[in-house]
Amino acid sequence: MTEQAGMVDEIRTERLLLRPLRESDRARSLEIQLDPRANRFTPESVTPEQAREKFTAWLTHWAHHGFGYFAIIEPETGEFLGTGGVQYRDFDGEDVLNLYYRLKPSAWGNGYATEAAAAAVDWAERSMPDNPVVISVAIGNHASIRVAERLGFTRYSQSLHHGLYSRHYRR
Repeated sequence: MTEQAGMVDEIRTERLLLRPLRESDRARSLEIQLDPRANRFTPESVTPEQAREKFTAWLTHWAHHGFGYFAIIEPETGEFLGTGGVQYRDFDGEDVLNLYYRLKPSAWGNGYATEAAAAAVDWAERSMPDNPVVISVAIGNHASIRVAERLGFTRYSQSLHHGLYSRHYRR
């Protein structure tokens, strides 16, 4: 792992490479963002324009802060599996780091979400200990609830979040 003063170049895990998003990742990321299977816990369909705006915001976060949501890559093949990591978020007036991940459906069930999330959380807690990591999960998203619990996060509140009743976890 290469990191300095809150910045990170990449993180390698046993099976994954997490690296900064690049403009060249846009098409693969949008494909996942627009896949209805990957958005089954999103209350409204994501439009192509919304997906493009979200990706642009992620690149902007990287440019301003030196970290953000990563491209999740299978290093042996170079396959783009998804996006995930942490970035700043205001949560009820508190500056937190929001943990996010979205993988393409063909990557589900392999433990990649837990592996990528654990690496991002570990980096964030070492590099920015004053900003707690928060995970917001739609109540019906049992797979993501299991990921949060595997990472040692506990539920501390529930509220409407992006139009869904969600549980919010932190360590």
